[in-house]
Amino acid sequence: MKPEMKITVTRNGPYVVTGNVPLNRELAICDRDGTPVRWEAGERYPDRGIYSLCRCGKSANKPYCDGAHLASGFKDAVQSPKQPEPFFEEADVIEGPGVTLYDYPSLCATGRFCHRGGDVWKLAATASDRESVECVIRDACDCPSGRLVAADRETGKPIEPDLKPEISLIELPGSKISGPLWVKGGIVIESIGGWQYEVRNRVTLCRCGTSRNMPFCDGSHISIGFNDGTEEVS
Repeated sequence: MKPEMKITVTRNGPYVVTGNVPLNRELAICDRDGTPVRWEAGERYPDRGIYSLCRCGKSANKPYCDGAHLASGFKDAVQSPKQPEPFFEEADVIEGPGVTLYDYPSLCATGRFCHRGGDVWKLAATASDRESVECVIRDACDCPSGRLVAADRETGKPIEPDLKPEISLIELPGSKISGPLWVKGGIVIESIGGWQYEVRNRVTLCRCGTSRNMPFCDGSHISIGFNDGTEEVS
């Protein structure tokens, strides 16, 4: 029996990853205007059954933890003391003529694929032809944080990308910024309090140490210019 893939958020410390979870990098490739247009696979790390990923942003051995959180006095930012409500119970709903879009703003990691075809919210509200509907679905599916989820207008069934379980380190080469941990494929995330967050196909976890929505990313890596020093973003 294979061990359960799990990420445990430790108090004022790293993410402890168990269950042989694959680790790689994912690059957001942008156009000339700086808008992301596609994802591109980057470096793959050697397989490890158990490993710890830096959460404070100070490790000299990123993405792995080297104990820098102890020396830097890293403390968890504001974190929910109780389990959040399920996504579809809290998300805003835009019901357009051709597609339904669910939006949970507090999960935003500023991936910006929502602007690839314009404004995905305005498009969802008016999309009726096949091309526009597919654009909304594509933009929603490329949202790494899972803030946006498109659903079939008639059946109400969510439309999700086919993601295998793995953790990807998001990089934005054009701006030389390193983004969050992109957790894919329904990996269990255990909170500091010991309970599990809602298991989802895609979420993003903070790795710069400054999010105000710990453990989830809130886009703070952009404002502080976080760069983990890899060749892919330097």
